[in-house]
Parts: sequence; C-alpha cells; structure tokens
Amino acid sequence: MSERLRPDDMAFLVTESASTPMHNATLEIFEPPASGFDYDRLVALVGDRIAFVPRYRQRLRSVPGRLANPVWADDEDFDLTYHVRRSALPRPGSIDQLRDLTGRILSRRLDRHRPLWEMYFIEGLEGGRFAILSKSHQILVDGVATIDLGQVILDVDPVMRDSVHVDWHPHHVPSASSLVRDAVRDSVRDPRQALATLSGNAGSVFRTASAVGGKIVDVAGTLSSRRAVPESPINTTLSEQRRFMTVKTSLQDYRAVRRFHGGTVNDVILATVTGAMRNWLMTRAESVHGSRSLRALVPMSVIDSELEPTSLGSQVSGTLLSLPIGESSPVVRLHQVSYALKAHKETGRAVAADRLAGVAGFAPTTFHALGARVAAAQSRRGFNLVVTNVPGPQFPLYAAGAQMTESYPVQPLLPGHALSIGVTSYDGHVYFGLNGDRDALPDLEVLGQCVTEALEELVDSISPSRQRAPRGRKKAPTSNSTPPTKTVNP
Repeated sequence: MSERLRPDDMAFLVTESASTPMHNATLEIFEPPASGFDYDRLVALVGDRIAFVPRYRQRLRSVPGRLANPVWADDEDFDLTYHVRRSALPRPGSIDQLRDLTGRILSRRLDRHRPLWEMYFIEGLEGGRFAILSKSHQILVDGVATIDLGQVILDVDPVMRDSVHVDWHPHHVPSASSLVRDAVRDSVRDPRQALATLSGNAGSVFRTASAVGGKIVDVAGTLSSRRAVPESPINTTLSEQRRFMTVKTSLQDYRAVRRFHGGTVNDVILATVTGAMRNWLMTRAESVHGSRSLRALVPMSVIDSELEPTSLGSQVSGTLLSLPIGESSPVVRLHQVSYALKAHKETGRAVAADRLAGVAGFAPTTFHALGARVAAAQSRRGFNLVVTNVPGPQFPLYAAGAQMTESYPVQPLLPGHALSIGVTSYDGHVYFGLNGDRDALPDLEVLGQCVTEALEELVDSISPSRQRAPRGRKKAPTSNSTPPTKTVNP
C-alpha cells in the first residue's frame, strides 16, 4: 500500500497559494574543475545520487472524492531532464543578475502533477563560475523519510565517485478503485484521520472560493487564535513575485566578537540581524524608539532522546525571540539577545554547532527545510520574521569535482510575511539569503547592506582604539528588555 500524506503535510498544501509558494531553495556557487563542468555532468550526478532519496521520484496521487489525503506513488513518467534544468546569465554574468534570476525562479510554484522539486544549472557567471539553484517543496523534505537532494550530491573531496548503478523501475501505480478502497479502510481504522481530512478539505475549499472571488485570503492570518505581532512594514499582503539578496561575511568576525563579549556565534549572528533590521527601518524613516522590538521565530536544533539518532525530523523546535531594534548600542543588543537565548542553552537539549556541522553530507540544506516546516506549523504563535541559522562544515565540499565556494539558503515566505532570512556558515564564511516580496520590499538591497554595517558595528566594538578609549557610563538596557549578561559558548 502507498504511503499516505500526513495531516501536517496536507496543511502545507492547503495553505499554499500563488502568493505563498511552499518550497525551500538553496543557491550555491561553484568553481569548475580543470576538466570542466556542464549541464550533462550535473544530470549524471543527480541521476546517480537520486537513488538515496527515492521520494524525489514520487508524486502525489489524489483520492477520488477527497475521501482521504493523497498518497505518494512512483512517477511512471519520471523525466530527470524536466527537473534538472539549464539556464544562463547574459554578460557580464554579475551577482546582481544571478539574484534577479533567482527571485524570478522562486516566484513560480512547483507542478503538483510531478515530483515536487526542480534544480537549475546556471552558467555564464562571471569568473568562469556556475551556480546551482535547487527547489524542494516543504512536504518533500521531512528529515525522516526524505532529506534534501542537495545533501547527497556533495562530497568532501574532488575525487569523482563511482556510480551507484541502481536500476530503477516505478512500482505499480495504484488505481482509482484501490485508492478509494484504501481510503475507506483507513477512515474506519482511524476516525481521527477522517476528521483531519475533512478539516483540510474545508480549508482548501475556503481558499479556492476566496481566489475565485478575486480576493486571496491568508488562512493563517484569519485564525482568531493567532497572537498579535508588533507592527512592521515586513508584515503585509504579499504579491506573487519575489526578490532575493545575498550577503557574504567572514566567520572570523563573529568568532572575534563572541570571544570578546561572550555568548555564542549564533548570538552574534542574531544580534547582527537585529542591528540590520534597526538600520534598515531607519532608512525608511520608521520609528525605532527605545521600546520597539520585532518578534522573530528562530528554529533551533534540539536533542530528543525519544528519537532515533539517525533521524533529523522533529529535532528542530521554534524559539520565539524578541529582537531589541529600539536599542541603539550594538553591544547591549548582543547581550540582550544572548540573555534571551540563555534559557534554551540551559535546557541541556541545545545542539552544539560542531555537532550539527558534522552531520554527513551538506546538512544545512535539510536543516533549513526542517526550520521552514517548524515556522509554518507555528504561525499561530504570532511573529514578524523567521530567521534560520544553520552551521555547516568548515572545509570545502565538491559536486562531481567542482568546488562549492558559496551557499545561500532561501526560506519561503509565510502568509503576511514579506521577509525571511536564512543563514548558513560554511568554510570560513557566513552566508545570508534574504527572501523578500518584490512589491513590499523594493529596497531589499539596502537591507543587505545594513547586514554588513551591523556586523561592522559589532567588530568595531572590540577594536583596539575602542578598548583604549576612556570608559564612560554604561548604558542601561531599555525598559522592556531583559538585563544584559554574558554567556559561555557551549
């Protein structure tokens, strides 16, 4: 019997709309090997490694009459070249052109009649480089049955691996009558499953009726149980188009700030995001008075003793964090963020960065996908922004001999959320991927510059000139903030 789509995954399909496509993505930049790298080599690589993620050759089959949730079934017409696509940048192949192309690709929903993923080979990048942009639907990557394809196409050295040579043939496709029969049987065995299916269908009908009437309604925003969030220009009605911005920074800067002020690298990254949001709002003439804050959902990895050690699913929890954008001092902002995250560290369930970075393959692609699932599932808690930060390996990785030099995560936008921020540390650098609504954030590039400036503020606070300067009266934390404190990196 085919595996049925779980209720929580079905919720992602119900919530999805043209303005909120529910896919995760990763933009990676590579240096080709001496032997070269082209589209055909990428197709061969994916064709070889896809055997490790069989879900990538399956598609959803709906049950007649919607008597139960859809089931996963092998795609009898699976076409690898449909999913692995070729694109090129016009001269000069600048990073700005790559960002623009990425934003346009992100805007398009995946075809539900095929396996829910795409991968783009983008050539023509200046300097002889190329990029790979991968998209996977949120229901595809759960960290249990399926990890992200990007995690299995990368190796720790440039040596070409032997092919797996798995002779794949699709399993028998279930007929309409068997789908109905299985749905009735499952409903009898588990009435709760039938109730969940009915609820999901009602939500789908509601969204369809709203769209036909010319008014797209964000289901999550209509729930009366959703908590109110601080007013912000990043919480608004979304268009169907996206902008994408990348920021590359040095991991050494975060480590230096952490060594001087205490806390963790994660604290410094979140303090950088806080400073960037503050500076960006100021460029928009927005008020950033001392009591103002933004509520961020920060998915964080935890240890769950009840799960198998090899399972990544359900080992990510959502932590609500108040970003003190009203605080003018970058150092005080850092201490406030560290103090706010101290409770999570003291639970004993927090996962150290070096442990996460040691997960086989390039695990950040999978952990970012899991973080997006957590954020979507917890949207009722009420927050302004989703920030995912995943540490990766601090050594180079390769795809069929091509060295990956940069990796930018792309978090999907939730209904009513015009901005999401993904962060990945890899091989000595920290990479920010800023995904924004094209209409709501025409100045996304300014926010990217503010990320760089916010980090520079923190680095400047530990400069020798600042340390030799006479010490003035220490600024008190704002009235709505927790006392500053220093924490020790786990």
